[in-house]
Amino acid sequence: MSDFHQNGNIATLHNLRARPLDEMTYELETFAQNRKMSLILPCLYSELETDAMPNILAELSKVTYLHRIIIGLDRANEAQFRHAKEFFKGLNQKHIVIWNDSPRMLDLGKRLDELGLAPSEPGKGKNVWSSLGYLMSCQDSAVMALHDCDILTYTNELLARLIYPVANPNFPYQVAKGFYARVGDDKLNGRVTRLLVSPLLIALKKVVGDKDYIVFLRSFRYPLSGEFAMRTGILPDLRIPSDWGLEIGVLSEAWRNLAPKAVCQVEICDNYDHKHQDLSPEDASAGLSRMSTDICKAIFRKLAADGTVFTSNIFRTLKATYYRTALDLLEAYHADAVMNGLAIDRHKEEQAIELFAENIMRAGNFFLENPHETPFIPTWNRVHSADPDFLADLNAAAAADDAEYV
Repeated sequence: MSDFHQNGNIATLHNLRARPLDEMTYELETFAQNRKMSLILPCLYSELETDAMPNILAELSKVTYLHRIIIGLDRANEAQFRHAKEFFKGLNQKHIVIWNDSPRMLDLGKRLDELGLAPSEPGKGKNVWSSLGYLMSCQDSAVMALHDCDILTYTNELLARLIYPVANPNFPYQVAKGFYARVGDDKLNGRVTRLLVSPLLIALKKVVGDKDYIVFLRSFRYPLSGEFAMRTGILPDLRIPSDWGLEIGVLSEAWRNLAPKAVCQVEICDNYDHKHQDLSPEDASAGLSRMSTDICKAIFRKLAADGTVFTSNIFRTLKATYYRTALDLLEAYHADAVMNGLAIDRHKEEQAIELFAENIMRAGNFFLENPHETPFIPTWNRVHSADPDFLADLNAAAAADDAEYV
């Protein structure tokens, strides 16, 4: 059962279980007559072989209000690209699979590299950025949504609820962030949000003060969700992080560019399950270990850009404050789990907290030792300024790949 609590900083749109999906779909079809909507799916080829993707494809095929679906395909060779095109033929909407590793796309990457504007590393951030560029080159969509391709509990109601707040012309929202519960059949999930982000933001408030940015992030019930929708007018100035800080980075851009009244969070499903990353305590460059470090760096960068001064002493204090706060929250999570008949492994949870505490220091040291780092992919406005033909050539390259590899 949902609640109707509002935090006062951004609007929270709940699922109060009072409205049929068919009714919402009819409204979205009406909005779509004047405000075309597109969906971006950043996808690894390996995700086509999972249990999640066939169900996502079947659910999306029922959607009647989408104008276009853009699938950004990573880590695929030519044969795999051909297979991906065949796989997505089941979609009823206009769609395109963008082969990010094609010779044409790699040539465009070299062109950006010569201008000093190429993304610094491959990954989800680059995939999303390229897909946004293609969407802008089409010049025909007023609203876009994005969600991950590993959602095991996916239904098309998730998309409808996600896109509705920005598609409704009577609403003021430019950005909608999805949220949901992360509860498995017998345990609490969402480790990085529960054990890192929530206690870190509390600790930051204690150590560096009650900053507006911290208040903004703490307003979101699930800040690491990969599901969000936007009105496309804000896309040209959007700075996409090139590392695993994408979700925090998008929220940071919403905070930088928009008034709080233009941002909302929306409950898009009762429960959500997807592919779970390994903690990877032995490898700081993989799994949740790397993710936690990148998230910390993204938060530290944004606070510094807003005038917060960081030193090694502050990071040591932050680590200690975080550690105590996280253990206190673990007590609450444990009680919540027990009361609801869910399992929680306190030993593994504390191991995760210890790893995250070390990664706060790792991220802090990296931040101090690399003052000239520019981890954001350039905005599409900057790319267009440096190379006015690039977006058109990106569109043409994607179309040529689509036509050649049949």
